Amino acid sequence: MGKTLYIFSSAILKRKDNTLMIQMKDHNANYIPVESVEDIFIMGEVEFKKSLLELLCDTGIVLHFFDHYGGYVGTYYPPESKNSGQIFLAQAAHWLDEEKRHELAAAFVIGAIGNMIRLISYYQRRYDNINAKDIIEYLRYCLEQAPNTSDVNSLMGIEGTARNAYYQFFDLLISDELFKIGKRVRRPPNNPMNALISFINSICYSMTLTEIYRTHLDPRISFLHSPSDRRVSLNLDISEIFKPLLVDRLIFSLVHNHMLTSENFEQAGNGGIYVSEEARKIIINSWERSLRRTVTYPLTDKKMGWRRIVRNEAYKIQNYITGNIPYEPFIYKW
Repeated sequence: MGKTLYIFSSAILKRKDNTLMIQMKDHNANYIPVESVEDIFIMGEVEFKKSLLELLCDTGIVLHFFDHYGGYVGTYYPPESKNSGQIFLAQAAHWLDEEKRHELAAAFVIGAIGNMIRLISYYQRRYDNINAKDIIEYLRYCLEQAPNTSDVNSLMGIEGTARNAYYQFFDLLISDELFKIGKRVRRPPNNPMNALISFINSICYSMTLTEIYRTHLDPRISFLHSPSDRRVSLNLDISEIFKPLLVDRLIFSLVHNHMLTSENFEQAGNGGIYVSEEARKIIINSWERSLRRTVTYPLTDKKMGWRRIVRNEAYKIQNYITGNIPYEPFIYKW
């Protein structure tokens, strides 16, 4: 599996034969074989030409773009060479069938809440002074209610109330007043914790989109989130399962290890709080280390990195859609 390139500052990105050339200001050029690259996250001002895009199309490398404050802007998605007309029609048919769509959407919510409970239970075992019993009980109630909802909108309501209760745990676990969440605020984030959640969520969504691209699924057809909300949305569905395991656990590690301070956050003209460029580098280094960490995958009983696990989740959904193979979301067992 290839690596991810992150470009934080101004650079020139060029094609040199069949190699990627990255030229940072006041630095020597780096030459990277395209075969070793999975995707590129661009967070600075980057110059490139059509010949580079042609190379990326030929090799299937995905470009994710972020603005000055680390907010997700969009993705350059090469032609879907792996897409199958048969699978596209099956995916669309599952979306049009309310019962089938609800079944799959409920599985995403069950996976998300299940991993929230697992994460809270893990930290409760580590810290004797934390009592999140009421939060866990409410999440278990939401978990029981999800399959019994009447439609996808009701499911979204269950997921939303569960996540609001789950975010209360953040302030139980974190004693540093700088990183108290209070309430989840997205547009724009109003404090450092909300800024961290928004930024790392965007990284998670983008990574998941890259992994979907490696399958035959069409990322524009989602089941929990409405496909009309944005061009691609299946990555949002799948990411719900993994955010507690990848995003939230990383945030707790960054805060508990005092890797970020008030100096790592800045205020924008719209009043929002955002992570600085320096903070993004710290976060991305930790994010990549966490993705490379291997865990035992239950279906194969083999050690696997998190990128592969996310891709396997997409394959499981593909198999459910095309072969009626029962789909159970990945719930991590500590």
